[in-house]
Amino acid sequence: MSKVSYYTAEGLKKLRDELDRLRDVERPKASQAIADARDKGDLSENAEYDAAKEAQGLLELRIAKLEETLAGARLIDESQLDTSKVLVHSTVKIKNTVNNMEMTYKLVAQSEADLKSGKISVDSPIGKGLLGKKVGEMAAIQVPNGVVNFEIIHITRD
Repeated sequence: MSKVSYYTAEGLKKLRDELDRLRDVERPKASQAIADARDKGDLSENAEYDAAKEAQGLLELRIAKLEETLAGARLIDESQLDTSKVLVHSTVKIKNTVNNMEMTYKLVAQSEADLKSGKISVDSPIGKGLLGKKVGEMAAIQVPNGVVNFEIIHITRD
């Protein structure tokens, strides 16, 4: 059974577009590369053929993984979500209680995570630690350097 993950419409479209590109563009290219290598003669000593077969195997693995992810993907209607506590697709402003540094993160599915744009996975240590917390609550989160305490300052839905 596939794992259920929650996505925004944008994130789901990105996954579907990638799957379509892999199926419609990359798969025929891989088949053609194998056919071209096969035409070059003896397959027992044909490194180009072996490389093309390996590339095709990796491509098929990626396609299967995307199909599995999409099978368990659920679209979230963000307008219906509770903003009183941190949930998937919440944008959370937190403050480190030691150095008073404030950060803002959006909690997303693992495949949508992008730290540069402020999106962290709900499966990450910080994401897991923030889930279910309300404004004003403290979250003690185990990170590689020890435990970090964050205060939840603000929760929104964008």
